[in-house]
Amino acid sequence: MPDPYAQITEVDPEILEVIIDALELRASDPQQVAMRETYFSWIGIEPKARILEGGCGTGAVARHLAKIDSSYDVVGLDPSPRLIQKANELSDGFSNLRFEEGDARSLPFDDASFDVLVFHTCLCHVPGAEKALAEAYRVLRPGGKLAVFDGDYTSTTFATGDHDPLEQCAAAAISALVHDRWFVRKLPRLVRAAGFAAERFDSHGYLQSASPDYLLTLLDRGADALVGWNRIDEGLASALKNEARRRVEAGEFFGFISFASLIASRA
Repeated sequence: MPDPYAQITEVDPEILEVIIDALELRASDPQQVAMRETYFSWIGIEPKARILEGGCGTGAVARHLAKIDSSYDVVGLDPSPRLIQKANELSDGFSNLRFEEGDARSLPFDDASFDVLVFHTCLCHVPGAEKALAEAYRVLRPGGKLAVFDGDYTSTTFATGDHDPLEQCAAAAISALVHDRWFVRKLPRLVRAAGFAAERFDSHGYLQSASPDYLLTLLDRGADALVGWNRIDEGLASALKNEARRRVEAGEFFGFISFASLIASRA
């Protein structure tokens, strides 16, 4: 099953609404907010900076950046008209934030026109991510900063022991939803090849147990993918989803993904 984010302009409208809800649910999670605040603080964004977020989705990260300092000029870019529409709806009232349709691999902006470019959980979904990094180099001013945050999705797990059946949901979800689950491990090499000087590369652990709202949606999508591939039937998918919720009620649920951030500068 191809990554729906990699072909977001062709996704069925009903699936797109599920994606919208999942993006906003994840963005509002306190751990996700804390991870964003941490790596934002490492970028060193100056007042009045012009900032681009590539692959902005519903605009949650762009909104966060715009809130930090009203002097920032923040632009969010995404290829999906529906996601741009939702981003505009949710950003009503921001005077320093706007959204445009476009592909990160062919940015519709002039050379050296931004101070900071952010790719937040974007590039793992982009076939030919090296093109997006080359475009980032082009549109950043000399000395400009690149910030990439993405999941090390091979680390995704729901297992609490050997042969845990919920682990199949983790594997299926990542297979169905991520174009390159190894992307973050290639990131330093790709950034260097694009001409950037990497400044720091850090890990960020994301664990949900007591209130795993976002990771339950990921588990459910994995179970649904297994049904779609004719690996299991609806009854077993329902049983897997119910087992996950039983673990939550019993205080036994464990869900984990390792994320990583990379900060680099343009020569």
